[in-house]
Amino acid sequence: MRMSAKAEYAVRAMVQLAAVGDGDLVKTDDLAKAQGIPSQFLVDILSDLRTDRLVRSHRGRDGGYELARAAEEISIADVLRCIDGPLASVRDIGLGDLPYSGPTAALTDVWRALRASMRSVLEETSLADVACGKLPSHVAKLAGAYLSQEEQRGHG
Repeated sequence: MRMSAKAEYAVRAMVQLAAVGDGDLVKTDDLAKAQGIPSQFLVDILSDLRTDRLVRSHRGRDGGYELARAAEEISIADVLRCIDGPLASVRDIGLGDLPYSGPTAALTDVWRALRASMRSVLEETSLADVACGKLPSHVAKLAGAYLSQEEQRGHG
């Protein structure tokens, strides 16, 4: 999976919104400044998030943005799908329609396993989990294992 800058910015913006109090509105410029996101780029991102009903906007001098649902109800996967589409795809072809045969036939199951693995992390991690720094235990365990592997390789 390669995450676009737009998707990464969207996740950061959404986590920032999750960290503010319920009912508190955040202005685009404040959100951009808090996360170091180019303001005009953020306007486009927020428009996509609003279209997918992940954020609500309020006009006026005291307006701004807020999450459309509770942070616990919005997964990282929801945000990524809004911006970049499906989490894991192979040439935009359905996994059941891939033209694999012979020794490559099992690749379809490899891609299915990859998609399932990504879903188990991204769909089960909410904005609230990230904002409060308390990730689901299986996600924290995977992150810890990755860090250990990187340290063993000398990349830590």
